[in-house]
Amino acid sequence: SSASSASASPTPGGTDTSGTGNGEATTQDTGSFGHQLATKVVRGVIFGLILALAAIGVSLIYGTTGLNNFAHGELVSFGGFVAYVAMTSSAGMNGWAAMLLALMAGAGFGWLQNATIWHPLRKKRVGLIQIMIVSIGLSLLLRYIYAFIFGPNRLVMPQSFDAVATPFGVPVSYWGLWGSVLCLVLLAAVVLIRERTRLGKSIRAVADNKMLAATAGIAVERVILMVWMGGAALAAVSGVLVAFYQTLSFQGGAQILLLIFAAVTLGGLGSAYGALVGALILSLFVELSTFIIPTSMKNVAAMIVMIAILLIRPSGILGKAQRVG
Repeated sequence: SSASSASASPTPGGTDTSGTGNGEATTQDTGSFGHQLATKVVRGVIFGLILALAAIGVSLIYGTTGLNNFAHGELVSFGGFVAYVAMTSSAGMNGWAAMLLALMAGAGFGWLQNATIWHPLRKKRVGLIQIMIVSIGLSLLLRYIYAFIFGPNRLVMPQSFDAVATPFGVPVSYWGLWGSVLCLVLLAAVVLIRERTRLGKSIRAVADNKMLAATAGIAVERVILMVWMGGAALAAVSGVLVAFYQTLSFQGGAQILLLIFAAVTLGGLGSAYGALVGALILSLFVELSTFIIPTSMKNVAAMIVMIAILLIRPSGILGKAQRVG
């Protein structure tokens, strides 16, 4: 059967109450030091690319609106749940069709949020602190809606865990391999749109100075809407890949949100390229830190490396000083 479809999982579409991930995430770190190092590097790169998809959305939204969106993790979870329903329901979609559906649904969810919450708040000139608190409330609301609908247990995505590639002797599953390729394609598309299109120039102009952009004839609210839709769509795709790579849980978005913010802060607030660099560095450091600290504490390493770099460069690796403070 095709590895990209619902197949070969020991409990397809089922639940996992163990609280652990699956696929590459459960591969045991055994063998020589060289093999363990290769395993952690491969895992770090794969998860770093997935994390970068979500982080770029946060960075673009912050760059154009100034909002640190605490509900972004729930946009990630939303994509995973959309794909799970599409693959386990009577529709029986394969992984790629479910991914496309999640991308479109994510964009629609981003449009809905902006139209019903964020645009009206901006129109009423509500302060950023108040809007940020609204995003925290929205995060809690969505999280427990997911728990009510899908239950408290972790859900296992229907997929094949068989290795389709072994870079450096490390087994990588279908979605570990092709999910990474998809991340690279989407990240490259974001770069091209940002650098080579009229929309990208408008996004940069709005991020630099909204009033000046409006004076130049740029429809600022339309640009912000496109950023919300694009950021939410990327978050939804990353949510599907997280679900394939690990498991799916109503708390999954909240658990990854800290890493997303850390990656954005590390790379530089408002910098799309910084979000990518920050995500890769953070993910690699987190994985390699398990050589010396317990796996359950590896997210602490992310905070340590973020603090260390910000002490040296407060604006982040690729951030601009004027964006901070």
